[in-house]
Amino acid sequence: MTGRKSFIGRADRTGIPLLIARVLVGGWFIYLAINKLMDPIEFLKQVHEYGLVPDSMPIALNTIAIVLPFLEIACGLALITGSAIRGSAATIALMLVAFYPPLIIRALSIYHETGGAFCDVRFDCGCGTGEVFICSKLAENTVLLGLSVLALFSRSRRFCLGTSHPEKEGASGRHATPEPVA
Repeated sequence: MTGRKSFIGRADRTGIPLLIARVLVGGWFIYLAINKLMDPIEFLKQVHEYGLVPDSMPIALNTIAIVLPFLEIACGLALITGSAIRGSAATIALMLVAFYPPLIIRALSIYHETGGAFCDVRFDCGCGTGEVFICSKLAENTVLLGLSVLALFSRSRRFCLGTSHPEKEGASGRHATPEPVA
């Protein structure tokens, strides 16, 4: 590019893509966490079905079932308010990536038991939304992962908690460094 900023860079400086990503991902994770907290026993059963923790370690299983919804709420609130964006976006992205393989393995096991088309596999994934079709869930998680990565790497901090007025920001979207006085 010869002196012109890319469309993506200009869009990022507006803060709109980051704001949209923050609100969608943060709001969705808060919603899912509240659903899990409304029926903690069912959520515990769903976590157990993934087989991530051996049956000989019930304290670890219980800890995951108790802590995960509160972690999701904390990350969701941090994203929505625009505080700790990178940390909360990275945590959400890691949670999504960590649950991809168990989600697919569980869906494949159901698929092999029932036959039919893979996208017709429907089960309660434990996410807090009830029964879902596997292909829809994978698409949803992929979009959430993409939005989380956008929030993680966005340079803009407009519309974020603690951000000064945009006219006081430098060209990079970050606070301008004051010039030394001679």
